[in-house]
Amino acid sequence: MFHRETQKSPLMAAVTLSELIFHSTVRSVRQGHGNAIYGLLINVFQTASMLLVFYFVMTLIGMRGAALRGDYFLYMMTGISVFMAHTKTMGAVSGAGAALSQMQQHGPMTTAVSIASAALGALYLQVLTMAVLLYGYHVLFTPITISQPIPAMGMVIMAWLYGVALGLVLLGMRPWAPRLVQILQSIYTRASMFASGKMFVANSLSYTLLQFFDWNPLFHIIDQTRGFVFINYNPHHTSVSYPIYAMLVVAMIGMMGEFYTRRRVSASWSAR
Repeated sequence: MFHRETQKSPLMAAVTLSELIFHSTVRSVRQGHGNAIYGLLINVFQTASMLLVFYFVMTLIGMRGAALRGDYFLYMMTGISVFMAHTKTMGAVSGAGAALSQMQQHGPMTTAVSIASAALGALYLQVLTMAVLLYGYHVLFTPITISQPIPAMGMVIMAWLYGVALGLVLLGMRPWAPRLVQILQSIYTRASMFASGKMFVANSLSYTLLQFFDWNPLFHIIDQTRGFVFINYNPHHTSVSYPIYAMLVVAMIGMMGEFYTRRRVSASWSAR
């Protein structure tokens, strides 16, 4: 009948929260597929399919020769993998458990845990997919060399963080207009297929064309990633600081929007 709450030390509270995030992340990874290996293979297949489409399109329009001097597979991976890490994370966070979801009715669960687990689950799948594809190409076809692997991985993390920030904005908007959020997410994903600069590098664009892509932080991230991956490419028209500032601004807007929505959302909204 009676339950006496014990005061936890900061260390024990951090351990409990980490354990909760870990189990919630495992649930997030296995949510779509009961078999974790099968889920990973599906993600690898999706990325490999985009690589094949990217390869045939570039060959068909004659832009393969305009790529960087270096391994063409790495050139494709720097565009596709960063794009997938960004969009998959945005989708996972925007679809994370809202304040009135069934999982939030359990005592230890919070929206912060749901958001963190969705983001970490997406990062886990994308990094593992990148490792599988790069290792498979390195072993089966030809050895590859990445000029600066740690900064290049840092740019992948930045694309992931920017996806988390945009996902927070969509998550805060979803209870108010779920259909509109779905449409906006679809439009942004399809626009980023072209505006992210996967198919070309910034140094090859004229000043007029550069204005159509320079606004997109993901364009800067992908171009800077190629600067760290290829030893003979030095980005002149993009920067690392712009995506960081954009990510911080969008993340602050997303957190304020999610907090505002969480305080005002009602269970009756689902009946409309």
